[in-house]
Amino acid sequence: MLTKTLDVNILPPVIFLTGIDTDAGKTYMVAWLLREIERAGRTAISQKFIQTGCKDMSEDIEAHRRLLGKPLHPRDIDHTTAPLIFTYPASAQLAARIDGRDIDISLIDRSVDILRREFDHLIVEGAGGLMVPITDDFLTIDYISSRQMPVILVTNGVLGSINHTVLSLEAIAARNIKLTALVYNEHFDNPDDNLIPDDTRGFLQRYLSRHFPDTPMICVPSIGDDSLKI
Repeated sequence: MLTKTLDVNILPPVIFLTGIDTDAGKTYMVAWLLREIERAGRTAISQKFIQTGCKDMSEDIEAHRRLLGKPLHPRDIDHTTAPLIFTYPASAQLAARIDGRDIDISLIDRSVDILRREFDHLIVEGAGGLMVPITDDFLTIDYISSRQMPVILVTNGVLGSINHTVLSLEAIAARNIKLTALVYNEHFDNPDDNLIPDDTRGFLQRYLSRHFPDTPMICVPSIGDDSLKI
């Protein structure tokens, strides 16, 4: 089912939002989801799973609030929404090694527990894609699977995205992870040449209908920052 609207009723209390690759548009899509949830009269907040390339505050959490025209939440200030921040912009296992720190997954778990008690919905934004390593033998998808978190996967029409999307969907299916929605980010579409984006959307819609028949594909248009404000 291809749609441009989100049925908030399909969203579980906690959901992990990941992308087919770095810069697929995850941060923007988190803000869009938060807006849609709040428009439906429910409370919601985002958490950054693991933030790299920052020092004192998660730049992605700051972007979520900025896109919605909101100040930082008290749970942002006390780092509940970003419990692990590393300075080097790389995968978590490398960033932690450079900073000389361990990755304490229990900090993420405790933060998730706090936020899910305080809000109707929690959107956890991943870092990169599903196979990004947290340690040498523990990948992002391992965290998602072990915590039984349903997933929203963000894709787009950039050349190569069909390959990245299908690989991600195959991994999700292999781990028996619930796919709540496939979100297509139209931001990268070229209005002067729609051949590849149109074909990508059509292919992915057909793929979903065969392998994830109950999962909607949501197309989110590229709109200005002001349009996200509540």
